[in-house]
Amino acid sequence: MQMLSVDSPIAMSRDFDVTFLHHVATGIAAAAPLRELLTHVLEFATSSAQCDSCFIYVLEGEELILRASKNAHPDIVDRLKLKLGQGITGWVAEHKQPVAIAQNAYSDYRFRFFNELPEDRFEAFLSVPILSRERVVGTINLQNRAPYFYSEREIKLVSSIGLIVVVQMQMARLEDENSHLSSQLESRKLVERAKGILQQDLKITEQEAYVRLQRQSQESRIPLRDVANAVILSQALREKAR
Repeated sequence: MQMLSVDSPIAMSRDFDVTFLHHVATGIAAAAPLRELLTHVLEFATSSAQCDSCFIYVLEGEELILRASKNAHPDIVDRLKLKLGQGITGWVAEHKQPVAIAQNAYSDYRFRFFNELPEDRFEAFLSVPILSRERVVGTINLQNRAPYFYSEREIKLVSSIGLIVVVQMQMARLEDENSHLSSQLESRKLVERAKGILQQDLKITEQEAYVRLQRQSQESRIPLRDVANAVILSQALREKAR
């Protein structure tokens, strides 16, 4: 049986794979919020294969939503949406199979053009699904300006990232959703308290109190929660002054 030298390309490649996957597992496990987690995924994905751009889409309901980008697109992150089967990304999510195109990606029959994305004019394109028990969670997309042939090893590495992070992604999404629900509940409680204060002070109905809070929020361009907080704080200060 032939022994591999520690300096051989194969041995070095294996060492890189092990080290890389260790960093992925360690880094991802430490990331709690979904946004932070996706930033780690971007870093790992762009380290595993050559690319000029990287996008991560997350499936929410029946839509794939762009949630992270290597090249910042503040106007479209969280806004760009695709349906399953729409474009190459939608095809990958629908069929649960990776797609690697070495050149002329924009000529592929599945391609869909977006004016907001300069990456749509790139030559090479790789998209891999993020799967959890055969269910699609999202996709990782890599793009190159020049023609580029994605090796089988690169495709497997990017796919492995998806397999590793999928549980953490789902947990982070649940935590974000729970945090959002908790915030909404707290806001409702504050608004209810503020309405009660206005009703008592101004001798008005609950509906009238809510309309006043809403109008103040709109006119001052301040969130309704903050307006309610101001009303509650004002009452607390009055009580202390008595």
